[in-house]
Amino acid sequence: MNSFKESLSFWATILGTLLGFLGVIQSEQWITLAGAIVVIASISALLYARRQRSLVKLAEVSIGGRSIDSFNVASLRRRVNRTLAIQRAHNTATIVGEDLTVTWECSGYCVRGPEGTVEFSVDTDNNLPFADLDCYAYDLQRDPEKRHKIRPMLIGPDGISKKVVVPLLEPLLTGEQFGVLFSCVLPGCVKDGVDYYTASLSFDQRQLRHYSVRLVFMTTRPEWLRVYECDSEGTMRLLKDLPPQREAARDAEYVDVAEAMPARSARIYLFDRPKNTKAARIGRAA
Repeated sequence: MNSFKESLSFWATILGTLLGFLGVIQSEQWITLAGAIVVIASISALLYARRQRSLVKLAEVSIGGRSIDSFNVASLRRRVNRTLAIQRAHNTATIVGEDLTVTWECSGYCVRGPEGTVEFSVDTDNNLPFADLDCYAYDLQRDPEKRHKIRPMLIGPDGISKKVVVPLLEPLLTGEQFGVLFSCVLPGCVKDGVDYYTASLSFDQRQLRHYSVRLVFMTTRPEWLRVYECDSEGTMRLLKDLPPQREAARDAEYVDVAEAMPARSARIYLFDRPKNTKAARIGRAA
């Protein structure tokens, strides 16, 4: 269907161009105008068809035959941030039994102010009501000692992929630096066996200067962990098998670091933990 639409747009562009030349040669403004309208309409249709195809591809991401549901839903609703430029992003995911605590610490500067919020995505395969989640943030630029805890706000639907914004203590002006710490506890969202964790970026810039993800497994360490990267077009590729940086009898810690990482991409961490293990629930942050 998309190929048919693209072929139709191609021939419409040819027809519009010919009409335009004909109008110029015969000095008929209405023919020239009609040709220009046809060209513009056909190009718009072509771009729309390609965009829809990219969205469909992003919504069908799977690894080893397993659909990455929360990532797929998040991809359909992902918005490119055009007001902030991010320079450094540090993500920590702590897994205890079935519970996950996610922490992001991001820094950068404001490209186009004033800007009063920073947006994050909370993605899990469980539909956990946002009102029940222990989420908080800090404006590190104006509150480096973390004295003023900020409650993020939900925007849009409350589903397996939630878009939340952190209201800053003061709006950012153009060129002003920012730093934000965001944390959220997600109970019961990590299962035994093969499961995954995703970390996504969506900023209107070419690269991110420094990116790191730290995955900490408590009580049940995985047998293996693989890192996949998905670009803005939905193309998935296996980057590497990530060895543990530290491991004990039941615990393990993994660190993934990247320099000059694409600012519109995602990394998916696929792992396999032994099944039927009893693990303690993580305590909620104070």
